[in-house]
Amino acid sequence: MIDWAEGFNGAITVCDLEGVIVYMNEYSVKQFHKYGGEQLLGSNLVDYHPEPAKSKLKEMLKNPADNMYTTEKNGVRKIIYQTPWKENGRVKGIVEISFQFDPQTPHFGR
Repeated sequence: MIDWAEGFNGAITVCDLEGVIVYMNEYSVKQFHKYGGEQLLGSNLVDYHPEPAKSKLKEMLKNPADNMYTTEKNGVRKIIYQTPWKENGRVKGIVEISFQFDPQTPHFGR
């Protein structure tokens, strides 16, 4: 099995249906070091989101759906993608993927 998440150039954080963080790739651990890094495992992902993202994540835990948005902090722009985590067709929680993007990124209509 390829452990692609560890080599991914962005934060991958996974929580269960209660919001409890069950996985963080190395990038996620580093990105969230000021909040405790690896010590966040076992804590609630919802607690680390400001409104309105907090309410949206709570809703997603009740009614799993995809969610994507962009954010900017200290001049760094990121894409946030949240999607249900499934195993054997059953929703187990939420995967949150966060990565930086250049605002000059080309867009192509196909």
